[in-house]
Amino acid sequence: MLSWALVFLVVALIAGLLGFTSIAGAAVGVAKILFFVFLVLFVVSAIMHMVRGRSV
Repeated sequence: MLSWALVFLVVALIAGLLGFTSIAGAAVGVAKILFFVFLVLFVVSAIMHMVRGRSV
């Protein structure tokens, strides 16, 4: 998921450099959404790992 966010960020940067502002804006929006979804899933996973714990 994080890799898709980075791909959309790169697409947005390239589109912005070439002057395609509407495409760049849309790609930035998608990249932000994917990043925050990744962040939420990561935090939930980390909390579940701490709660469940692992015994050696």
